[in-house]
Amino acid sequence: MAVIVKYVVERNGVEKMTSTSKKEADAYDKMLDVADGLTDFISTSSLEIDDRLTEELALYLAQNSASLQLILKGGKLKASEESEEKTPKAKKASKSAAEKEAA
Repeated sequence: MAVIVKYVVERNGVEKMTSTSKKEADAYDKMLDVADGLTDFISTSSLEIDDRLTEELALYLAQNSASLQLILKGGKLKASEESEEKTPKAKKASKSAAEKEAA
C-alpha cells in the first residue's frame, strides 16, 4: 500500500488546487492571496467593473506578477515574452528575464 501526501489549497470551503508538492501548493496559495489583495485594490477604484471581471483581472495580474513587477519598475516586456506569457515555460523564462534585469 502506497502512502501519498497531498496538499490541498482551499478558499472559502472550495478546493482550488491539489498538489504533491508543498512548495507548489504554498506558491499557489500566495498567488491567491495576492489576487485577493488586488481584487480589493481594484474595487476601490472609480472604474465601473463588475465583480466577476474584477476577480478575473486580479487573478491574471497575480498569475503574471513577475512581468507586472518588471513593468512597474519601468521595464518593458520583450515581444516574445508577451506572446508566450500564457505557457508555464514562458512564465519561468520571463521570470528569469525579470530577475536578470532587476539585478
